[in-house]
Amino acid sequence: MIDMGENVRGEKPTLVLGGNGKTGRRVVERLTARGLPVRLGSRTGEPPFDWEDRATWAPVLRNVRAAYITYYPDLAMPEAAAAIRSFAELAVKSGVRRLVLLSGRGEEGAQRSEQALRESGADWTILRASWFCQNFSESFLLEGVLGGEVVLPVGSVTEPFIDTDDIADVAVAALTEDRHIGQLYELTGPRLLTFAEAIEEIAKASGRDVRYVQISRERFTSMLAQQDTPPKFLALLTELFTEVLDGRNSHLADGVRRALGREPRDFADYAREAATTGVWGG
Repeated sequence: MIDMGENVRGEKPTLVLGGNGKTGRRVVERLTARGLPVRLGSRTGEPPFDWEDRATWAPVLRNVRAAYITYYPDLAMPEAAAAIRSFAELAVKSGVRRLVLLSGRGEEGAQRSEQALRESGADWTILRASWFCQNFSESFLLEGVLGGEVVLPVGSVTEPFIDTDDIADVAVAALTEDRHIGQLYELTGPRLLTFAEAIEEIAKASGRDVRYVQISRERFTSMLAQQDTPPKFLALLTELFTEVLDGRNSHLADGVRRALGREPRDFADYAREAATTGVWGG
């Protein structure tokens, strides 16, 4: 149950922005499982929250003890840093000092937002995550998997895909334990995979015939345009798939181990569990 106010123990709620998203939903589940009150920060929440409507910011911060911050559509967007700075400063003024920010690994724009958080006066923690495993089962790559062909402008570059369950575990620890204040955690999986190898893992786990096809940047951009992708999203996706995936993130980090004292979950484990849900059919 989502508790909009203090619970019976007098504990104030934790605000989870993007509480219906891939990581936010899991953070909400973990906090509520502990009996901690949660306030959902979304356009359908009560009160509602919208990054593009600053009048909605103060109401969701009222009587809150901590906040998990995700920015829609991506922290690398040009307007994100100013929004994060303003929101974090308002949170601190509202008495919400504990702020945990989900960031993106290898994204220069995201690092400007990280700096804005650091300068806000908050007790901050930054989670700098690599590509989500769940992008293949809960996001924009699912359609390609179901169609039997994932088409992207990415070659042999490797990525340490991170499970969003690991991200949520680290986020909840940062929201509830003082030892994470002032820490930047780079969150990756335990091994490097190319996109082709990731698709092979999915095909094996799901029993489906799925293949990976590399295309040019120009064809990828053309495909997005033909799908009537809004210009700002087209630019974002093109940057993520051609600039961020240029090898800069082809190394492992120890953020999960540092934060939780355990190893992150492997992509193969993610694929097997996702397959059991039937999301890929087969």
